[in-house]
Amino acid sequence: MDELRDRALRYAQGQRTETLVPRVTITKDAALTGMTPGIYEPMLCLVLQGAKCAIIGDRRLHYDRASYFVASIEVPGACQIVEARPESPYLALALTLDIPTVAEIIIDMPGLPPIADGPGFGISPVTHELADAWLRLVKLFDTPADIPIMAPMLEREIIYRVLQGPHGPMIRQLARSDSRLGQVRRAISHIREHFDQSVTIETLSCIAGMSPSVFHKHFKDVTAMSPIQYQKKLRLHEARRRLLADPGDTARVAFSVGYESATQFSREYARQFGLSPARDAGRLRARNSESSELIDV
Repeated sequence: MDELRDRALRYAQGQRTETLVPRVTITKDAALTGMTPGIYEPMLCLVLQGAKCAIIGDRRLHYDRASYFVASIEVPGACQIVEARPESPYLALALTLDIPTVAEIIIDMPGLPPIADGPGFGISPVTHELADAWLRLVKLFDTPADIPIMAPMLEREIIYRVLQGPHGPMIRQLARSDSRLGQVRRAISHIREHFDQSVTIETLSCIAGMSPSVFHKHFKDVTAMSPIQYQKKLRLHEARRRLLADPGDTARVAFSVGYESATQFSREYARQFGLSPARDAGRLRARNSESSELIDV
C-alpha cells in the first residue's frame, strides 16, 4: 500500500488527474472539505491515504486507507474529506466500471453463488490480491507503451478480485438486465432522460417490470431513496450545472428543469447545496469549477 500511495502521489496533478490508463483517475486533496454533492457512477475507488465520509440517501458511509468503495448504480449523493493534511493529503484511485468487461469476466467465472438483493453501493477492506493488481496497474504509468496491452488485463484482474469479494454479487447484477438491479437501472435511465417531466410510480414500475409496491421497495433498497427523491436530486444537480454554465434568471432555470414554482426551487436548492442558487453559482464560478457533477471519490 505504501508503494501504491507513493506512485500515485508522483502522478497526481491537482485535485483530479485523468491518467493515461483509460477510466482510471487519481483524486488528491490536502484539506478537509464540506459536504460536496454530486452523482456517483458505477465505479470502484481505492483509498490510499486519508478518509472520506459519503451520504447516499439515508445511509452514511466512511472509507479510509486500505478500504475500497464500490457503486454499481447511478445515484446522487454527497461526500466530505474528513482526514487530510498538507503533508499527508487525501489520496484515492478510481476505476470507472465498464459493463461489457464485467459481463465478459462473469461468463468465465462458473459456480458463483446466487445473486442477492441489496444496496447498489458499499465499502470493503482491501485484500492483498486486490492491492497487488492495483499496484501493477499503477506501475504502467511509468511505461506508457505497455498500457494498450497490459492495462485491459490488469483492469480485468481488479474487477475479478472485486467479484470474489463481499460486493461481488452486487457487481454481477450490473451486467444482468434481468436482475433486480438491472430492472431498477432501467427505471433510473428513464428518470434521467425525463428528469424535467412528471413521472409516476406506475410508469416507472411498468418500465422496471415490477408491481408498484415491489418496485418502490427495491428502488429504495438499491438507491437508499425513493424515486421522487431521486428525481428531485437530479433536477437540482442539473439546475446547478446550468446556472454554472450559463448564469442568468434563476426562475428560468427552475422551470427548465421541471419546477413549477421558483420559490420552491430556491428553497430546495439551498437545502441541497447550502446556498441560494445565485450565491452558489457565483461561488463555483469563483473557484473555476467544472460543470461536471460527478463525485471524485
